[in-house]
Amino acid sequence: MTAKVVALTIKPGIQRDGTQFNSPTYVDGQWVRFQNGLPRKMGGYKGIFLNASGISRGMTMSSSNGLNYVVSGYNNGLEQFITDNDDGVGTGPTAYSMTGFSANANNLWQFDIGYDVTGGGTNKLIAHPGQNLTDIDSTVNTRPLYGDFTGTTLSPVGVFTASATITNTSNQMTFAATNLGVGAGVTVTGTGIPANTTVVSAIITGGVYTATLSNNATASGTYTFTFDNNISVSGGVVMLHPYLFVYGNYGLIQNCAAGDFNNWTSSDANINSVSTGKVVKGLPLRGGTTSPAGLFWTLDSVVRVTYSPTTVGNLTYYWRYDLVTSQSSIMSSQCVIEYDGIFYWAGVDRFLMYNGVVKEVPNTQNMNWFFDNLNYVQRQKVWVTKVPRWGEIWFFYPRGDSVECNDAIVYNVREQTWYDAGQSPAAARSAGTYSEVFHYPIWGGVAANSSGKYTLWQHETGTDQIYTNQVTAVNSYFETPSLGTYAGLVGAQQQPGDNLWTRCERVEPDFVQSGQMYVTVTGKGYADDTDITSDPYVFNPDTLKVDMREQRREMRLRFGSNTTGGNYFMGKVLLSLDTGDSRSTGNP
Repeated sequence: MTAKVVALTIKPGIQRDGTQFNSPTYVDGQWVRFQNGLPRKMGGYKGIFLNASGISRGMTMSSSNGLNYVVSGYNNGLEQFITDNDDGVGTGPTAYSMTGFSANANNLWQFDIGYDVTGGGTNKLIAHPGQNLTDIDSTVNTRPLYGDFTGTTLSPVGVFTASATITNTSNQMTFAATNLGVGAGVTVTGTGIPANTTVVSAIITGGVYTATLSNNATASGTYTFTFDNNISVSGGVVMLHPYLFVYGNYGLIQNCAAGDFNNWTSSDANINSVSTGKVVKGLPLRGGTTSPAGLFWTLDSVVRVTYSPTTVGNLTYYWRYDLVTSQSSIMSSQCVIEYDGIFYWAGVDRFLMYNGVVKEVPNTQNMNWFFDNLNYVQRQKVWVTKVPRWGEIWFFYPRGDSVECNDAIVYNVREQTWYDAGQSPAAARSAGTYSEVFHYPIWGGVAANSSGKYTLWQHETGTDQIYTNQVTAVNSYFETPSLGTYAGLVGAQQQPGDNLWTRCERVEPDFVQSGQMYVTVTGKGYADDTDITSDPYVFNPDTLKVDMREQRREMRLRFGSNTTGGNYFMGKVLLSLDTGDSRSTGNP
């Protein structure tokens, strides 16, 4: 019988859930992605900073004046790295000087950057070291910090100084200015002010700003006092420009005055509780006529906040809080991302999205693979990022008994499919960031050797792993489902009539390829049998055909690249298939 020549056409994605024999798509792979429905090797990566002081627990990145600034938080501090906007060459780390910060093993960072609404050009970095790495529902409050971006000095949000006049035995202080963020609840310290003194009320009369204190002054004169709004939260921070929002315990959402991080008492500043559970994440949302707007995730709900000034009697209410759903969940405070106006996140038992309503993201390929193997004790280390060049959303997670992320699953929004990193060493990343200016993702992790150093990796760079002067091949492969479907034999979706094995006589490679590749034939006699794998058949970019005489009752092919400089993008691979033996026994 003459062999049948067929094209290898398989749906994109890697099927991890269910059995290999029942899979309609690829059944295994490592460091492989899909474009136009076809597999291609993921990009290489290089260590651009090899001396970070700790494993990253949160990153942000932004560019200014031709330089790219990467901010990485770890348990004991915060560091800045500077690169060019081309190839990641730069300097760092520079440690931040932070007032009000406490080193803690549970520090997990959230960041945002606030632009200057006055047009003066001094943007602000806002950072929150939440002590919730161990427990997403931790109620420990910590100070949000801020400072000029791109400087390296941060201080607590809502703490400022101002000159005022006090009179001995009086409980009032007066200011010449009228735009200070001094209001009820603000703590006051300084000369002549007893301990635990707060502002009871503040009014403007005849151009004089007068604050009534909870205690009488013990001195007279004009001094510089420190005012503290006592902004301290367990959840995190987000900018809904020009407002800074903080959030945390018992549904707390609080915002400052427009463009003023020190004023938390003005009429457009607000504090509210939107749920019984902790608020763990906030992101800006396109609000149209109700901008600014944002989405906030609590432990069991999603809440939308919009700027919607409404006057009722003599009062103006500036913000509207809408419950989007009370039937949601969230895996970690680091696992929500926006992609082209749609928000994606991992719940505790499914994947979810928001595009005006909350709904489930279908995943029939690796949902069990993810949730059944996730180390839930380390759930707060699950984090998400995106690689828009390839239409990908990556969920990194600690797999098995690992205490750090060692794998990632990927949702490709263009291909509408799922795959995974295959526990590649390149998936051992703890945090990461991306920018629309610097065109490479930067992810943090450990060194490529046993030195114990912490490294910032520039991904999607070349084809290899580059660490110091060492160039190492990045192993990438993919494995087909059963080939019986191409010959109408065992493994076909329709029930085969003859119990015949599949024999592969030739593979005609069609790859955009650099370096050697290989193909191995594997398979077994029955679905629960043991795989028998051939030696690799090696082929080069100019190889016309790979001849073989391999047969399996349930046959699969694995293509791979594991050489320095190796790369591939599959085209239309042809197979010469024939019917093999009629034996029905298992593997010998």
